[in-house]
Amino acid sequence: MIGNAAVARGAYEAGVRVTASYPGTPSTEITEVMATYPADEVYVEWAPNEKVACEVAIGASIAGARALTCCKHVGLNVMADPLFTASYTGVGGGMVVAVADDPGMHSSQNEQDSRHYAEAAKLPMLEPSDSEECLSFTRLAFTLSEEYDTPVLLRLSTRVSHSQSLVETAERENVPLKEYNKNISKYVMMPAQAKGRHVVVEERMRALTALAEVMLEINCVTRSSQTVNGKKIGVITNGITDMYAHEALGDRVSYFKLGMVYPLPVERLKFFASACDEVYVIEELDPVIENHCRAIGIPVHGKECFTMLGEYTPAMIAAAILGEAPAEHAVIDPIPMRPPVMCTGCPHRATYYVLKKLGLTVSGDIGCYTLGALAPLASVDTTVCMGASVSAALGMAKARGNDFAKKLVSVIGDSTFMHSGITGLVDIVYNKGINTVIILDNSITGMTGHQDNPTTGKTIRGEATKEVDLEALCHAVGIDWVKVADPFDLKNFEAVVREACALEAPAVVIAQRPCALLKTVKYTGHCIISDKCKTCGMCMKLGCPAISKKEDGTVVIDQNQCNGCGLCVGVCPFHAIEKVED
Repeated sequence: MIGNAAVARGAYEAGVRVTASYPGTPSTEITEVMATYPADEVYVEWAPNEKVACEVAIGASIAGARALTCCKHVGLNVMADPLFTASYTGVGGGMVVAVADDPGMHSSQNEQDSRHYAEAAKLPMLEPSDSEECLSFTRLAFTLSEEYDTPVLLRLSTRVSHSQSLVETAERENVPLKEYNKNISKYVMMPAQAKGRHVVVEERMRALTALAEVMLEINCVTRSSQTVNGKKIGVITNGITDMYAHEALGDRVSYFKLGMVYPLPVERLKFFASACDEVYVIEELDPVIENHCRAIGIPVHGKECFTMLGEYTPAMIAAAILGEAPAEHAVIDPIPMRPPVMCTGCPHRATYYVLKKLGLTVSGDIGCYTLGALAPLASVDTTVCMGASVSAALGMAKARGNDFAKKLVSVIGDSTFMHSGITGLVDIVYNKGINTVIILDNSITGMTGHQDNPTTGKTIRGEATKEVDLEALCHAVGIDWVKVADPFDLKNFEAVVREACALEAPAVVIAQRPCALLKTVKYTGHCIISDKCKTCGMCMKLGCPAISKKEDGTVVIDQNQCNGCGLCVGVCPFHAIEKVED
């Protein structure tokens, strides 16, 4: 199994009854796999955002059920508010939060070490290093959650989430619902009760720290009698770095593998280090373990030997500890670069083409449409976080005035709008902004792999449900001017955007066309270049992967990539591009 599937399996075997998440790479598959288990055993949902998902899990836990919520590292930011308070309330049924960090930023806007949240929220955190541990640590997390009356964090990383290794499965544990009893002092966190619960949290942390000293099955030591350059070397690892270290160093060093990364042991680390001449801490991103070791008096080598940036490799570790240069690999043919681009037929390409033509400043958001920042479209000016396109644009307009606001638009996907764009739109209305917001409604959550959301009319299991009417929603929060337009109708779409931006009032344009990769989208035929082509380069401005220019300046359309969407036909001023039906 991939690590994410193994986490789902572990949760299923642990008797989880409720799972609520918002999709976010690299965590998405955990919830998708949970939805493959019987609906009468596990309730699974895509929530509008991570905060809501966490609150659903908290509610299920208080009601006596084992509950799971999953997110990527930036999603943990969104759910931090309820999670920090859940640390005080504790749990009814066991509650686990699976968070997947993304060292190297394969699909994220920042690198963030979620271990800091464990310390800040005073919650225990486990970190597996392979799929078998993903399964077993998830089961253990639910046990610890109920034994110590606390939510438990399970930290993953991209490599653990998406790599495969063997797992041993078991039958589902029959965990009955715990009895629900009204308990105001435990679950109503107003100041009087919260002060008392803080005492409980500190007592719990002392107990968990003592537990870290004796959890030999996950905080495990492997001794080596060998030396490196005459010295006994010890390495402290966690998660994927344990796999890298074993590949790089083999049995030449001693290992202290930390499966519980918060709270960390003290005496066992001191004892491990006492038998070594030198100790290295190998951890991706921040020096959390390194700082802990130094704080308890253990001299270690850490970030001065490695890096605060990105992912580690076995070669990096071998070079730092053994002084071995990375092995050279013969490369027969260099692999060409393949920059990320919007797909052929992507409706967002037409939107950005118009926005660039109009010379508008574009406040961007998180999704596949963020790729509109890349050449040749180069339309997006800013991208910060989910929903920021709407809120930040109001700030830009208030800072620079209405003239600037009329040359400024926000772009946000339908799923992202449901996630955290609605409140920004309310802010525009309430504080008398005149901003234009373009909701890129492609009928799906695109970048994370076509998950349904409240606007699609389907649940995670494909069941029909009420779909949010974006037009009605925008009117309901006070937007009087709302228009739906097809971005592939370039002339009309341009006119609609011009009209919206000219208003002395807030406006919403719903750019509505389904994602080209949806099975329901049936483009036919393909496009070809005729002898009318003047090589003016207008079609190249679309950035379509199917269109390229040869060294002699001739423009060609790759029939293997073209899906016949026809956008280029409307762009060519000389009518040199023709659509040929199959």
